[in-house]
This record gives sequence, structure tokens and C-alpha cells, in this order.
Amino acid sequence: MINRKGITSFLLITFGITYLMEGILILSGFRMTLIPAVIGQFTVLIAMWVPALATLITVRFITHEKISSTLFTFGPSWKPYLVTALVIPLSFIITYLLTWALGLGQPDWQLNSFFALIASTGADMSTAPAPSLLLTLLFIVSLTMAPVINSIAGFGEEWGWRGYLLPRLMPLGKWKAYLLVGFIWGLWHAPLVAIGFNYPGYPVLGILMMILLTTSISVYINELTLRYKSAILAGWIHGVFNSQAYGIWRMLLFPNTNPILGGITGLVGIAVILITGLVTVQWFKRADARLKAAIL
Repeated sequence: MINRKGITSFLLITFGITYLMEGILILSGFRMTLIPAVIGQFTVLIAMWVPALATLITVRFITHEKISSTLFTFGPSWKPYLVTALVIPLSFIITYLLTWALGLGQPDWQLNSFFALIASTGADMSTAPAPSLLLTLLFIVSLTMAPVINSIAGFGEEWGWRGYLLPRLMPLGKWKAYLLVGFIWGLWHAPLVAIGFNYPGYPVLGILMMILLTTSISVYINELTLRYKSAILAGWIHGVFNSQAYGIWRMLLFPNTNPILGGITGLVGIAVILITGLVTVQWFKRADARLKAAIL
């Protein structure tokens, strides 16, 4: 049975606080440029923890549920954490190879656009490291340190989306729940997308694309979250994804890619991430079938 009271409370708190914070920020003149204002970045970071706050308020004061009902656990194994640390970067590599092969973006191996952007802030680029060295170092960071840091912020969202909302929508059926979580998650980003987040120059179409993106990512995150009963794992997956999304690919190597068609935000990336999720669904299904056959 759907807990309408709890879900309504969670959504009202999550959207109400987030849209209020971001609305004030937007009215003050903030825009999601390549180098956004620090106060705006800080506000967006805080907003990532609003779903967690909504979860806590809802289960503590509205529905009086146990925290354990929100999948607030690490899970039984390190294995999905390690697998994700490889699968998500691999999906980005495939995405940008396809983007390049399809002529939707060209790699800027010398990082001319990135160096020009940094120089525009007044920074002295005469001592900048060689592009090859910088790319190598930043890619290593995106695989190691960055996921740990980003997963902390990611958990703020995922405790809400995957820890609270997803299990409470599952009575509707797996795929309805997956689609709803993806749609709601994407719509939650709407104010920032409208001012340039991920889809600069596409304030309306960008929101629709963001919903497609979050829905495609949700298949993979949802599947592992439910499989291992861990919102902390969901936060880790979110962190690994963001570490790649804001790592070397978009701003450094492929800065001029059309965000609607190429790259991780475009149709190419959405397709790759969706296929990754669907393959994971089938993998688990076959694993369960083998286990069942072995028991019988």
C-alpha cells in the first residue's frame, strides 16, 4: 500500500525548500555559468541535502517510522562499490568515444578552451602544467579522491530519492516506481536547469532532457540500491557519477559539445547510461535464476 501521507510530506518539504532557496538565488541574479559565483555554488551544495532533511522530518515527525526503513546502511559488501567505481567511468569513456565518432564533439587535447577560461579570471597560465599531465592527474583524482568527496553530497540527495521515496513507490510496481523516481528527481533540478545547469541555452528543452537523464541513471542506481538495501551505496554511485561528469570530460576535453546530442547530458550519454542500467537488471535477473536453479 502506498503511504500517501509520507510521500506527500517528503515531496512538499523537498520541493518547497529547494525551490525557495534556488528561487531567491535566481532572483538575486545568479546564473549557472562555467564558473558560477561561490555563494551560488554553496547554496546548490546545501540544496543537495534537502532531500535528506525531508526524509528525516517525514519519518521522525510525520509517519513515525524507523530510520532503518530508509535503507540507512552500508550494505553487506564492498563489491558493488568497487564495481561502480569501474562501471561508471567506463560508461563515460564509451559515451565520449561515441560522441567523437559520431562527429558530435571533438576532443580539445591541448585544453585551449579550458586554459582560456581560466586566463579570463586573471590567472597566470604561464606556469600551467602540460595538458597531458593535467588530464592524467585530474582523471586519477576523478577515480580516487573525487568520488569520496562527491558521495558525501550525493548521499544528501540519495537518502531521499533512493532511501525514502523509491521503497515507498515500489508497491506500484518496479518500472512505475523507477520512472516516477527518475521524473521527480529530474523535475527537482528544474530551476537550475532553467538558468544554465547542464543545458545552457536550453531552458525548457533542457528540463525535459534532465528528466530523461535522471530517469536513465535511476535504473542503475535503483537496481543496486534495492539489491543491496543501501542508500549509502546510492550516494556512492551518485558521487562516482558526478566525479566523472565534472571531471575531465565536459569542461576540459569536450567543452564545445552540444549538450542535447552529445556527451553525458545528451542523447548519446542517456542511451549509454540507460543500457548500463538495463544490462545490470538482466545480470541480477540471471544471477537469481542460477541461484534458484542451484537450490532446486
